[in-house]
Amino acid sequence: MYSHFNPNPQGMRVGDCVIRAISKALNQSWTQTYVDLSLQGYLMGDLPSSNAVWGTYLKGKGFTRDIVSNDCPECYTLENFCNEYSEGIYVVGTGAHAVCIVDGIIYDSWDSSNEQPIYFYKKEN
Repeated sequence: MYSHFNPNPQGMRVGDCVIRAISKALNQSWTQTYVDLSLQGYLMGDLPSSNAVWGTYLKGKGFTRDIVSNDCPECYTLENFCNEYSEGIYVVGTGAHAVCIVDGIIYDSWDSSNEQPIYFYKKEN
């Protein structure tokens, strides 16, 4: 369910979760992802880590956005998400964190399986 993943060249674990997640989802380097998001942010007049910037970037890469059901937001976790969406590539937002999930496995620098997902981007074929 969880696999350690941290492509940050300095090994940092805080502040770059969006870059780490998208790097994994697109199978590209942390540096390339950082540069791409920085350029997207520049074009939009916003920071690379803003939801609008990385959402626009992912949509341009063939992802679609959806919202997690609100049936039980306090009891539905990333672990539940992995069980429900066991196939495919996802970038999932929790409000304060972003993570990549591939085929039901959470790729992150720490075990975030108990975090509560709010929305997600799915890679379309």
